[in-house]
Amino acid sequence: MDPVIVVGAGPVGLALALALARHSVPTVVLDEGPGKDEQRSARTVVLREDTAAFVERLAGHSFGDRESGARWTSWRSLRRKQVMRELSFGEPSCGDVPYDDELLAPLHLPQHVLTGALREVIVGERLVKVAVESKLDSLEQDASGLTAHTRGPKDTWWRGSYLVGCDGSRSTVRKLLDIRFPGRTAVERHAVAALRTELPWPGEALLHRMPPWRGGGAEVTGRPLAGGVWRLDWLLPPRGELVTPDALVLRIRETLAGWCGGATPPYELLDTGVHTVHHRLARRWRVGRAFLAGDAAHLLGALGTQGLDEGLRDADNLAWKLALAWHHGHRDPLLDSYQAERRAGVAARLRAADQSLPVLRGGKGLRAYVPGSARGHDALLTDGHVGRGLLGAPSSYAHSPLAPAPSQSEIAVGTEPGAPVADVRVTAPDGAFVRLRERLGLGHLLVVLVAPGTVVWERRHWMTAGIMPRLAAAVTALPHPAELLVAESYPGAPAHCVLLIRPDGHLVTALAGVRPAELYAAAEAAVGGGTAPEGGHGGDDAEQAGRAVRTGGEESAAGARAGRPSE
Repeated sequence: MDPVIVVGAGPVGLALALALARHSVPTVVLDEGPGKDEQRSARTVVLREDTAAFVERLAGHSFGDRESGARWTSWRSLRRKQVMRELSFGEPSCGDVPYDDELLAPLHLPQHVLTGALREVIVGERLVKVAVESKLDSLEQDASGLTAHTRGPKDTWWRGSYLVGCDGSRSTVRKLLDIRFPGRTAVERHAVAALRTELPWPGEALLHRMPPWRGGGAEVTGRPLAGGVWRLDWLLPPRGELVTPDALVLRIRETLAGWCGGATPPYELLDTGVHTVHHRLARRWRVGRAFLAGDAAHLLGALGTQGLDEGLRDADNLAWKLALAWHHGHRDPLLDSYQAERRAGVAARLRAADQSLPVLRGGKGLRAYVPGSARGHDALLTDGHVGRGLLGAPSSYAHSPLAPAPSQSEIAVGTEPGAPVADVRVTAPDGAFVRLRERLGLGHLLVVLVAPGTVVWERRHWMTAGIMPRLAAAVTALPHPAELLVAESYPGAPAHCVLLIRPDGHLVTALAGVRPAELYAAAEAAVGGGTAPEGGHGGDDAEQAGRAVRTGGEESAAGARAGRPSE
């Protein structure tokens, strides 16, 4: 099998390549640039707990533990001089009690730090090759794969099994596939500054609407980074004048003085810019063996929503599905589910933002007639910034084509089918206690038995007792490899409940006890209705394609064009 071609070496493209490598799938990343990222302190990303956990699994370390990343301690929103809302964030619990994902701190870090960390991991990853200064200019598909051509210092033909366009808002892949990209332009504009200073709320992110000082504007946001650095964003009029350096410095001084009791504290200005938010959604996310992900598929970002969050969720969703198709044969229902799930999730996010914008940014309107509307507006903005509700929470795939048929054995737990599971503590096959999210992204399904009391016994004692032998046999017989884990408890789940979880951490179903037939049917539906052939070719092909990647990738293009050798 030929490698998967990933076009674009931003955070989404690099994350997808590493996620595929964890599934033993080789990739070639076509990087239009020189392989380095511009260091911009004002270009930062905010990652919710699920996407932060995803990239930290790929990078092999916690960004919050390094100087470059910061997890907020709390969130504060103000309107004029009044505090409207305060939230305190916690860290993941190490005990047996599940924690509330809504109260976990977002991770804030410069984007170049994230991409740099992913690039560092790729250097040592044998299944990933990055081809720098390689700009895609043509793409052709056939029944068994794709052929792509790049130009640069050396024109090259590439042969791939699948191709994913992670090449940004001006995606060449999207244009070559002739996919429309409708939406709205300049939904919001922000003046942005990154500076080092001391504010009265160390480690605390804040949103200040209608600040009381002169020239405060409609809204300003302050979000802490590591090392005493802050990113400040001022909401600008949609069609306002250009932001001059002098005008921006004046905004900085007035804002800092307003927050610090009237006197501007010392500060070091590190970077500035103007950020314009567009809302767009590609009509199609899959054409044959080619896919779109990240900004190539969608643009969003108004009201505190985070486009990179959605791009990383695209990568997490697509990686395990491409891996299944790569290892065990092409399956259209499984690959079609990527667009069905992810496009619907992003469309719902865009719809919620577009419906909220007239209320939040429309001046008088409803605000003059609805009592308490200021607090309602604040709740919407808080959801967008901290990752809750329709504007910020991870998507649920309740209506996914991969959802199993209703079963009489299915029971309700604290997580709805299709939603991301809670990150409880589980016992791994080797007897170690780990977080559930640590077992995601490894190419297999997860089966979790909720068994109170097992925490006080060694795994070797209860693996052969009670219902465990029957459940272990049922898991072994599933149509796709699965790992059996045991949890002391799970939100809303009774004892002996069995949870089936996808490789990307979304719940397939919860069953009352051991139900081998229902568990098998749910697992079969979750992987697109196919059964992995016995003795599948994945390992051998991964090694062969890995060798092709390590030798430059051009070998895999041999014979791609009649009479035209690979470069």
